[in-house]
Amino acid sequence: MATFRVEGGRRLEGRIRPAGNKNAALPCLAATVLAREPVTLENVPRIRDVLTFLEIVSSLGAAVEWTGANEVTVDPRPLAANAIDQGLAEGIRASLLLAGPLLARFGHVQLPPPGGDVIGRRRMDTHFLAFEALGAKVELNGGFSIRARELRGTDFFLDEPSVTGTENAIMAAVLARGHTRWRNAAAEPHVQDLCNMLNAMGAEIRGIGTHVLDIEGVDALGGTRFRIGGDHIETGSFMGLAAVTKSEITVEDAPVEHLDSTVLGFRRLGVECTVRGSDVVVHGDARHRIRQDAFGHVPKIDDGPWPAFPADLTSIALVTATQCEGTVLVHEKMFESRMYFTDKLVGLGASIILCDPHRAVVVGPSPLKGGVVESPDIRAGMALLIAALGADGTSHIKNIRQIERGYERIDERLRELGAHVERED
Repeated sequence: MATFRVEGGRRLEGRIRPAGNKNAALPCLAATVLAREPVTLENVPRIRDVLTFLEIVSSLGAAVEWTGANEVTVDPRPLAANAIDQGLAEGIRASLLLAGPLLARFGHVQLPPPGGDVIGRRRMDTHFLAFEALGAKVELNGGFSIRARELRGTDFFLDEPSVTGTENAIMAAVLARGHTRWRNAAAEPHVQDLCNMLNAMGAEIRGIGTHVLDIEGVDALGGTRFRIGGDHIETGSFMGLAAVTKSEITVEDAPVEHLDSTVLGFRRLGVECTVRGSDVVVHGDARHRIRQDAFGHVPKIDDGPWPAFPADLTSIALVTATQCEGTVLVHEKMFESRMYFTDKLVGLGASIILCDPHRAVVVGPSPLKGGVVESPDIRAGMALLIAALGADGTSHIKNIRQIERGYERIDERLRELGAHVERED
């Protein structure tokens, strides 16, 4: 199994560009199944999760071709299967995203339970309730069997603003008969990308970027060429990297329109940045002092549905806080196992009190020292890599497959900033 060998304690410098949004690429790839013509996606991150997802799409009969370094074309016309292989599904949670488009195309879909990060319980009820609201029948028997003689429009309040649940509901509704209104819908940038791509294919979706989506069902969707937006989670990761390594880094072509809550969260830690056009300059070489709330109260960084601080950045915010002066509470509300990686940071020298599965108190700054750690999931893995780059001495990060599921060529890109990261197989 591959490992990263990291020589930490060095300041970095330069410019880095975020890859395409992983969480947008996967639902957009799933949506290609709905088309009657080929679909080309640009700015697709060439990462493990995308490659696994394309393998699933190909196994269903679609023709998949990389037409550029980060460009892929999917021809769904030869697609004939509506049952996903269990072995492939176990490798990625996003396999569940094919439920909506396969149901809309075939009227029946058979899926095994999806795999993915082990970061706590991840409900799937929102998906099934949305399908049932459209007229489908869902049977749970170890896997999922979903049937619908006809999908019909509905006015439905989603029981939670689940991102993948909303995406599945959207993809099923675009070919349903009549008008659908999804209330309490997720509005994350990747949901917006999916809606904009579907509209480019001929769908009629209104309310994009809000929590109420109105969809007029259409008879068919055509092909299109669509560019995936830059990854706001990668951008936030590089902001944390600059702070922990005390570096000034410019993030080029950043999705600045989606960074308000991220900038606000890092500013609470004392990390400032300047937006110059589509570039974000992170002033990590300054002194970072955590900003207390009014009357000296301990501040809090907590996540929530968009446009709140993204859940996928809580791990990055936590490791950043270890190098900032003061005390902060990091509250991860959504996944009860995501915070357990803090013991690995404590082993590197961080001063953290894990209060419960959702909350951790961080007191900084704490000098970090190199060590041997293992990446438990994508975001915690990146947080540990950032910690290793800010630590004195040598670190070895195991199970980097998790990091590479979400960050494209991260070792090569970090070396361009002056980082000493080597991949050892």
